[in-house]
Amino acid sequence: MSTTRSELQKKAQGAIFQYALFRWESAVVLAGTILLTALLSHPFPWWPIWAWPALGLLGLLAIVYTSLTDANTNARVLLDLFQGQFDPRKIKDAGLRQDVESALEYQRHIEALVRSQRPGALRERLEGTAGQLSDWIGNIYLLASRLDAFRGDTLLAKERVHVPQEIEGLAARRRLEDDPAVRRQLDHVLESKEQQWQTLRALDTRMKQAELQLEQSLTSLATVYSQVQLIDAQDVDSGRSDRLRTDIQEQIQRLNDLVSSINEVYYDHHTQSLTS
Repeated sequence: MSTTRSELQKKAQGAIFQYALFRWESAVVLAGTILLTALLSHPFPWWPIWAWPALGLLGLLAIVYTSLTDANTNARVLLDLFQGQFDPRKIKDAGLRQDVESALEYQRHIEALVRSQRPGALRERLEGTAGQLSDWIGNIYLLASRLDAFRGDTLLAKERVHVPQEIEGLAARRRLEDDPAVRRQLDHVLESKEQQWQTLRALDTRMKQAELQLEQSLTSLATVYSQVQLIDAQDVDSGRSDRLRTDIQEQIQRLNDLVSSINEVYYDHHTQSLTS
């Protein structure tokens, strides 16, 4: 199971427990217990003084239990933790922010489906699938963050305009230069600028691929959500759930490779920009 999801689930248990204690039902039980203990401590001659506090404690325990076992509550709390770790508000571009929010929404619904299953082989398989989805959504967030940074990078926008002009100017200057030493120096500068231009174009290409991959990933995520809804206990032994997990793993690996290649090109480009 995904480390990300396992860690978040541990945090979710504490968050759900806190949520249960601060529910309005808990407040009503607590207030009722205090009032009844103070104003009606002995409604019957045989009624012990500790009866109202004991009933109040049982009521609070029941609220905590139902909160911890409620599928929708668990899914909502887990989604809130995901939004804290993969916060869509940090994405400035409205379209990319909506993509991340959509991915998190699919995560919430799938978590609810998993939680609604009875303990058993099917739930264990779906738990594994949900764990993979955590990694998938994490990569979607990384990809959206990279795209967001790329779209908002004014320096890159300037370089797209200035670097070709600089190459053209250096080439024209070299053609007019008679001094061999100066020509050699111009050759070095031209080579550096051309490498910078090549990595800039490679980065543009990677980002176009990233935009398409992000769109494709969200479509695949919607398909996975539909497939998870259709899986039943008979599919555990049929191999259908294994194929679903394999498909998800391929999506994760594809996004991983793309993010890694973008990071590599980004590093090369900034290195060349500093040395140019």
